Amino acid sequence: MGRLAGKATFITGAAAGIGRESALLFAAEGAAVAVVDRDGDGAADVVAEITEAGGTAVGLTADVAVETSVAAAISDAEEAFGRLDVVFNNAGIMLAADGDAQSTEEAVWDLTMDVNLKGVWFGCRHGIPALRRAGGGSIINTASFVALVGAATPQLAYTASKGGVLAMTRELAVTHAREDIRVNALCPGPLRTELLMSYLDTEEMRQRRLVHVPMGRFGEAVEIAAAALFLASDDSSYVTGTDFSVDGGLTAAYVTPE
Repeated sequence: MGRLAGKATFITGAAAGIGRESALLFAAEGAAVAVVDRDGDGAADVVAEITEAGGTAVGLTADVAVETSVAAAISDAEEAFGRLDVVFNNAGIMLAADGDAQSTEEAVWDLTMDVNLKGVWFGCRHGIPALRRAGGGSIINTASFVALVGAATPQLAYTASKGGVLAMTRELAVTHAREDIRVNALCPGPLRTELLMSYLDTEEMRQRRLVHVPMGRFGEAVEIAAAALFLASDDSSYVTGTDFSVDGGLTAAYVTPE
């Protein structure tokens, strides 16, 4: 039996990157997976991959920045599986026009906050009652290493949104601990995903980011999925309120280059 056998899981941003790899891994470990994404076709492709491998999954189209959309997706997932045990609020954006305090436009700030911070809040707001109905469970919120250290390449809205995810995660963990609802934040380091590579779109920018990583390479989405699996499973039954860094040692050795 897999580490998530019998568990029903809900993953946003699951059509690509960390979300896709987590959906595939969770299903391989025995979970039923709600594959949630604004890209309905992409979600359907992940569902097809899971079902072809003998797993259980449903695809749901949702915009995490819209509360009614998140509420409907969680309701549909709970109805499909009869319960929810894990909510992985993973969807996020990183906009090329996100810079420093002077260059970042208000529209970029607002959209980033709507998806990265408000979207996580909506997932918790509607996911917690579902987990409560199941008798407890795990919430995983995707933050970032930039919530813990300053980014070498300015991306103020993204950094602020991920810092908010950490603060919200800690408070919810304390609030719901006695309900057997665990809430943890994943803090990935720089990853070789389409999201980051489209932002670090020159070799100079990529090397500026890598100079801070002791392992000297970008992480892979599947490595973050493995960390999410731990937080979703009963292996982490005494873990809540953490900022779980999976960053190649970056936050342990972060220095500003001369």
